[in-house]
Amino acid sequence: MQHGTLWVMHGYRSDTYGESFADVYDAWYFDVSDVAATVERIAALAGHGTVLELGVGTGRLAVPLAAAGIEVVGLDSSRAMGRQLRAKPGGSAIPMVMADMAAPPFRCDSIDVAFAAFNTFFNLPTIEEQSACAGRLAEVIRPGGVLVIEGFLPPAGGLSDGGTSVRDVTLESVVLTVSKHDHNTQRIIGQHVEISASGIRMRPWMLRYLTPPQLDEMFEQVGFILESRHSGWHNESFDPEGDLHVSVYRLGPDPVSVTPT
Repeated sequence: MQHGTLWVMHGYRSDTYGESFADVYDAWYFDVSDVAATVERIAALAGHGTVLELGVGTGRLAVPLAAAGIEVVGLDSSRAMGRQLRAKPGGSAIPMVMADMAAPPFRCDSIDVAFAAFNTFFNLPTIEEQSACAGRLAEVIRPGGVLVIEGFLPPAGGLSDGGTSVRDVTLESVVLTVSKHDHNTQRIIGQHVEISASGIRMRPWMLRYLTPPQLDEMFEQVGFILESRHSGWHNESFDPEGDLHVSVYRLGPDPVSVTPT
């Protein structure tokens, strides 16, 4: 429903997305990004350090990272996603912390590299939650450590107001995507509506996107410095009119603490 100019989805929680999509995530999103290139880039940044994946989900990236010899820990708020991760070969050996991404509950200076792939950071639906996450990451990542954010680039002409589209049609089912975009808050709410002979399944989602300059400002306020920005995990030259960016931030020697006193 609409509240002023803000579109909200009442009852939506930090684990709603994961609980709604865990059973189809690997089937629907196995090809959303280059897994091998992502693993190679994160491994190169981490060296022998500890990697934190924000929104680890089903382990699409964490499992191959661990298989490559990287010490990786996952954070997610969805128990359904956690069950999918633990069911995979090697998945049960990956430490997984069940918590809200807005408040990663790790010791200060305990992480060398943290990353959020494929718009995961945008799954935090408010500016307050995104800022809280940024501030907490500045505490748990060691000085000199790295944060990597992959996100889509809003088109220069702006996003549409939303609408309805067909995601998939099979012999057994139809999947529709219904969405609404609030330009003022940069928030998109939506539903994947799966219709089959067995009934209708609703899969809600919500995100708040940020432009690269907005991300830079948010992370700079807590002590991160933009080190590089590319248009993919292969270090492609950044194209501001492209579809996505991979931004690498390094934490300076004097991060700004935002922990309430």
